Amino acid sequence: MAPLTGDFSSLFVSLNRNKRSVALDLKQEKDCEIARRLCLSADVVLENFRPGTMAKFGLDYASLSADHPNLIYCSVSAHGQDGPRAREGGFDLTVQAIAGVMSVTGEADGAPVKCGVPIADFGASLHAAYAIAAALRKVDHGGGGDHIDVSMMGVTLGMAALQTHAWFGSGENPGRIGSAHHRNAPYQAFRAKDDYFAMAAGNDRLWTSVCDEIGRRDLLDDPRFKTIADRAENQTILCEILETEFAEFSANELLERLTKRGVPCAPINDYAEALADKQTDHMEWVQDITLPDGQTTKTFISPLRLSGEKIGVRRAPPLLGEHDDEVIAELEKSARQKG
Repeated sequence: MAPLTGDFSSLFVSLNRNKRSVALDLKQEKDCEIARRLCLSADVVLENFRPGTMAKFGLDYASLSADHPNLIYCSVSAHGQDGPRAREGGFDLTVQAIAGVMSVTGEADGAPVKCGVPIADFGASLHAAYAIAAALRKVDHGGGGDHIDVSMMGVTLGMAALQTHAWFGSGENPGRIGSAHHRNAPYQAFRAKDDYFAMAAGNDRLWTSVCDEIGRRDLLDDPRFKTIADRAENQTILCEILETEFAEFSANELLERLTKRGVPCAPINDYAEALADKQTDHMEWVQDITLPDGQTTKTFISPLRLSGEKIGVRRAPPLLGEHDDEVIAELEKSARQKG
């Protein structure tokens, strides 16, 4: 359960800011008709029920587009709208499992591990958003509406281009290698004297800078480490050598020295540290937000900027059904104007 501020979870705040709420029981004929009218008044309908559910209520794309040919209708499901798995349910965990993510996440000798951030959930959401944006342009140019089918499984496989093409190219399954990279090194988390840090010296110039900084230019002539491919193939012994050198310094010392050299590196922040990072503060990504009961908490706003402007909190998160009367009144007014 997400942490509560009063009666509201912080996840509720994040997902429902800048929205209005209408609560409908689709099993009730009157409410189902209101839902249909709302859909027909919209540019976009987004749903994530199992395939076939919306058709039971006459709210599927075929039913709505007959009266609204410019409607963009986006269905997000675990596996897609048809096929042998279409009726199977799914959550982020099960999609990460079936789409291969858990086979490459974690340490080589460890149990299967899911990515801690729900990448199947949010990857599907982002794919849906940009597909909807593209479809809106199509409508603007007279191309008519579309039914967008977003499969969480397909999206998660699509994001795994490094892994899928490793299989296509070699016939070998990529496995779990912790924070390391199958085709690049040094490119992982390393242990310093007091803590771990991340470093991505992903080309020869950066590798040279690392060797210079730790006083090990001899590694540049070592045949095991001459090229990126060599370093990737021998990354286990390379990691051992580097961590022996890094043990002379604190993680912060190494981060400061490597950053001055232009080597991409970073502390391994927990979320308290990430949210307090100087860049987070500068970009003003954390914003106060007022809950429906008047209490105040914080939320992470959209990280995007449009012409330098933040996309912040415009409307507080609503109570469930808070805008029933307001939205239904707008529907009635629109109907009278059209009539």
